[in-house]
Parts: sequence; structure tokens; C-alpha cells
Amino acid sequence: MSRSDTGRTIDAIWRIESPKLIAGLTRMVRDVGLAEDLAQDALVIALERWPKSGVPDNPGAWLMTTAKRRAIDLLRRNKLRDWKYAELTRTAELYTEEDMDRRMDGEIGDDLLRLIFMTCHPVLSQEARVALTLRLLCGLTTEEIARAFLAAEATIAQRIVRAKRTLSAKKVPFEVPAGEELKERLVTVLEVVYLMFNEGYSATAGEHWVRPLLCQEALRLGRMLAEIAPAEPEVHGLAALMELQASRLKTRVGADGEPILLMDQNRARWDQLLIRRGLAALHRCQQLGKPYGPYALQAAIAACHAQAATLADTDWVRISALYEALSRVMPSPIVELNRAVAISMAFGPAYGLQIVDELNREASLSAYHLLPSVRGDLLYKLNRFEEARLEFERAASLTKTSRERKLLLARASECRDES
Repeated sequence: MSRSDTGRTIDAIWRIESPKLIAGLTRMVRDVGLAEDLAQDALVIALERWPKSGVPDNPGAWLMTTAKRRAIDLLRRNKLRDWKYAELTRTAELYTEEDMDRRMDGEIGDDLLRLIFMTCHPVLSQEARVALTLRLLCGLTTEEIARAFLAAEATIAQRIVRAKRTLSAKKVPFEVPAGEELKERLVTVLEVVYLMFNEGYSATAGEHWVRPLLCQEALRLGRMLAEIAPAEPEVHGLAALMELQASRLKTRVGADGEPILLMDQNRARWDQLLIRRGLAALHRCQQLGKPYGPYALQAAIAACHAQAATLADTDWVRISALYEALSRVMPSPIVELNRAVAISMAFGPAYGLQIVDELNREASLSAYHLLPSVRGDLLYKLNRFEEARLEFERAASLTKTSRERKLLLARASECRDES
């Protein structure tokens, strides 16, 4: 394996293992900032050694063991609280490759949930909670988080730094809360899991359009939340949404990794087990007898797609109405953009284009590639091919995903051929 291939492999491993690594280290050192630093130290050592020695059979165990050794060395070197050092050396066993696999679904999985609740503590602002959790649990860069928030990268970086300092200064406990405190933090925790799933479902940057492992982790966390907060309808709404969306994951990319849009997917390959799980979760949400919140409404939209045997069977009028309801409980230019697509499918592209043209004035969407992408598609359907080509080319220049860029340029080429 060449050095460049090893580097790409390490980057992929880091994205998968870093949340578990940081969660486990946070349990040990009780300082999320220090835990991230120790995890980064382990990554640096891997970057130095693995190109020469090769990637170990269980890279997660290697990284965890290396990071724990660094933690013990740090405490010894700095002579920090003797009792803490003694406790750490007693409890911080160095994982072997065999027992790492056994721990992944138990202790380490619980640590991930504890880490989410820790980083979603009310001592932090809502924006800081979400940004920090996306950084630590999803392994997203500040640039990727900034794109998800439609915010400046420097603003996100400052939020993350301040959030880690605050958690350390306030000595926020590493635990899952109970009672009313659990309810208070659930809103942010659900938002974080939702954004984690979205990053896996449609990556904001990189070579791959989807990141299935991130979706799987978000799904697992969503199911755990449904168990610990069964009386909260939006917990079931989010679980339903993720199950239904995940049912289409295998059909979202082709054999060569190229994106496949919903309209072109092979519905016979949609995962029927996940669809049944999603519909069951949505039913549990309905049984609680409360008005639909934003996650339940999005799940209801996903259910419309999941229950349509063909594209022609899709109830676009109902989907348009659900987006209208969603825009009331969760006003957002992105929701409006999705509503425009639904309306165009229900009533014609000209109606959708009116909404999209209004959104062109929305400053927060000026660098959002899906706005010109949707506009280009609507113009194409209206046979305004030259205008559509310009929109697709603009969208291609804005996307950070190479696969999506290729798709958008192909659409631009189609417009050129039609002109």
C-alpha cells in the first residue's frame, strides 16, 4: 500500500473510530477537551507509524491503547492529582484487539450516549451544544459544520473552543441525566442525532456522497433514545424518520459510487424491514396523541415515499401539505426549498419555480448548492435549457462533494445538448 493510500485509509478509520475514542477517553479523564487532544495525539502517532508498519488488524484498539498510554503519561508528567492518576491506572486497562470488539456494543456504545448528553448540557448555548457534538461524535470538520449551519467557519470554530472550556470549567458530569433534566436536554440531543444522520445520508464534503456507518451510528443512538424516553413523541418521530430514510441507502449510489436521485432509484431494493420499523415508530408517535413535531412531520413525508410502489403512485399533494405544516413548526429556507419541489411535482414546475425564485433573495442560501440545483431542474422541465445549464454549473461550483459535482455537470451537459 502506498503512503497516499495509507493516508486515505487512516482518514477513513479516524472518521469511524474518533467518536468512540473521544467518548471512552472522556469517561477516563472527565475533560472533553483533553480527551479530544489525546485522541488527536494518537492519530498523529498513527500517521507517523502506520505508513511504515502497516495498518493494524484492529485500528480502533490500537488508537485507544495509544491514547490511554498518552493519558497516563500526561498525568504522571504533570503530577496532576495523585488520586486521579491512581484511579486511572487501576481502571484504564489497555484493550487488546479481541476484547475491543466485545466492548464496542456495550460500554463504548454507552459512552457515546453519555458524551452526547454531556456536550448538550444547558451550560452551553444551543448553537454551541450542536456544533461541539457534531465535531466530537461525527468527526466533522469546522468547515462541514459551518456548511450545515449556513454559518461562517470562524464562528463555528470559536463556538467549539469556548464550549470545551466551559464544560471543563463547570465540571459537567459524564452521564445520562434523568427526569426533567433528561427532557430539557432531549431537544438538542435529537437535533444532534438528526444532523449526524443527515451527514451520513448526504455528506457535505469528500469523495463519497453517503457515509453509511454514520447513518448506522445515528440510527443506533436514536433507538437507544426511544428506549430511555418512550413517552416523548419526537423521539419516536426521529427514529421513524431515520429508519425510513435509511431504507433507501443502498439505492442512493450506483456501483461506482455515483449518486442516484430518488426519482431514479430501484424501489424493489428498498429495505422493507427498515420501512416496517419506521412505520411502527411513526405509529408509536401517533399513539401518544400529541400534535406532530418537526421530526414526525418529516417521517410522515418519508412514509409517503416509502409506501408508494412507483414514482407515479407518490401522493405529492399530501407531501406538499406536510411541508406546509413543517414550515409552520420549523420555519427554514431549506424547508421552503423542499416544499417547492413537492409543489412542483403536485401542481407543475412553474408553481415550484415561483417559490424558488423568492428563495434566491435569501442570503443564508447564497452558497447552498441545492438552491441552484433545484432551480436548474425546474427550468429544465420548463424547457428553459440555457438558464438551466447555468444553474447546474453554478450548483456544481458550490458543492463540496466530488460525486455530486460530477452529477451536476452531467445535468448541465444535458441542457447544452437540448439547447
